[in-house]
Amino acid sequence: MEQPAPPPYRRIVDTIRRRIDTGELTPGDRVPSTRRITQEWGVAMATATKVLTTLRQEGLVRAVPGVGTVVAEPQRTPRGGAARERRPRETDSGLSRESVVRAGVKVADAEGLRALSMRRVAAEFGVSSMALYRHVAGKDELVLLMADAAFHDIELPEPAPDGWRERMAAGARLQWELYRRHPWLAQYLSLTRPQPMPRAMALIEWTMARVRGMDPVTLIHMALTLLGFVLSTAAGFEDDLEAEQETGMDQNQWMATMEPVFDGILTSGSYPMYAGVSGIDDDVVNLESLFEFGLDRLLDGMETLVEGRAAGAAGAAGAG
Repeated sequence: MEQPAPPPYRRIVDTIRRRIDTGELTPGDRVPSTRRITQEWGVAMATATKVLTTLRQEGLVRAVPGVGTVVAEPQRTPRGGAARERRPRETDSGLSRESVVRAGVKVADAEGLRALSMRRVAAEFGVSSMALYRHVAGKDELVLLMADAAFHDIELPEPAPDGWRERMAAGARLQWELYRRHPWLAQYLSLTRPQPMPRAMALIEWTMARVRGMDPVTLIHMALTLLGFVLSTAAGFEDDLEAEQETGMDQNQWMATMEPVFDGILTSGSYPMYAGVSGIDDDVVNLESLFEFGLDRLLDGMETLVEGRAAGAAGAAGAG
């Protein structure tokens, strides 16, 4: 009896697998994007997405934030056994609080905070999750330690900016770059339920150290307003990472799939503001541009507050 033909997605998966097996695609090389798959094989976007999802499930590719979907390192085959992934192993006696925290950061950076679990971190060492509980109390403590460790990596500029506005801008950019390196961190931090993280608190103290003439309540409001702006904007890093993990498409690939839909909306004439930038080829609106524009406008407003207080203080002194 003739075997039924495999579905289109399976044929594409097998073709890309052969390219990997023959060395046409090597570890680290980008595999065809969903858009490229739709063009090369003439399939729907849903089929192209299923292709990349299947390749990830079979361990042939992995998603790299900011790069796309690339060929994964080959699995090694133990003597006399089936193929399985071999991770760097560390004996239980060699585990430490610091090594567990480093492994947690590594997992969260690559896969997002949702993917983090005690079992997932334990797999980095080839031990059971119970072995980790000798060093951290649980996931909540682990993530707190990860966040504090991430802030430890910040290097304050030397010499430090002397002006209050320049110092606040420098502190905001230090946070921004930190959240870029660790996309999960901005969504973990909270303004309403702050966690005790001395290293993060030290950065905020440094950021606000040149603001003069403010009462403590106003100063803390300025600090938290700046922090909240950076956090809310940087939350997009984790959103994009999680979306890429789920769909197999990076931001450019996803936008390409949405282009026909948006074109139809913009040409309707009902949205002139959006239509005004639709014909610009350059990526003029992105997280980076939103951060820089918002930071400048926020500091403009605070400058009005700081200068107003200074003028009021000078007037009071002169009247005295």
